[in-house]
Amino acid sequence: MVRVQLAYPKIPDSKNSPWERCIAFEKYDGTNLHWVWDSELSWYAFGTRRDRFDFDDMGIAQFNTAHPGLETATEIFHRDFATPLETVFQENTNYHSPEITVFTEFCGMNSFAGMHKPDEPKQLILFDVQIDKSIIPPEQFLQDFHHLKIARVVYRGKLTGQFIDDVRAGKYGVNEGVVCKGVSNQNNVWMVKIKTYAYMQKLQQCFQHDWESYWE
Repeated sequence: MVRVQLAYPKIPDSKNSPWERCIAFEKYDGTNLHWVWDSELSWYAFGTRRDRFDFDDMGIAQFNTAHPGLETATEIFHRDFATPLETVFQENTNYHSPEITVFTEFCGMNSFAGMHKPDEPKQLILFDVQIDKSIIPPEQFLQDFHHLKIARVVYRGKLTGQFIDDVRAGKYGVNEGVVCKGVSNQNNVWMVKIKTYAYMQKLQQCFQHDWESYWE
């Protein structure tokens, strides 16, 4: 196991939103896991946002010991994602890179704030792909990975104050919230997260004085 600084960047809240065109994806309440592919080694590493393990029997055993409750994650990844993702990387010229990292959310129906029900079926949901340390644009993500289990698109259009208010009020049928993604003039991907008031109330009830640590 290796400690990593932060495998996935912290997404800013909506206070400094760029009022530009975006695609809003559902934000799932679970555990962020990353998986690393190499053009020669294939899938060789994985982990959470803050640690990384070898993707072999020993590494999987170490991961399961370090993260009880996440034991089925590697099985689900092998079953649902490993081969079809590798096919895209090998056949699509956009992915001719020595190393690619994909990001998934591990969750069940009643997962909450990183906690999972032991006997509940779990799934992995693909929500981002990183090449050369840069997240690919949202339109490219949808085009190249729509055939896999990916984050649901809930909105396309300009990011506005009204949209933020509507998400918070629960008008888009999301549990935790959404992540808005767009592309800047410099062709960099920007992201903003918006959570619902209903989710905030759940955090307040569960964590009381510490709830803001789990908020935006």
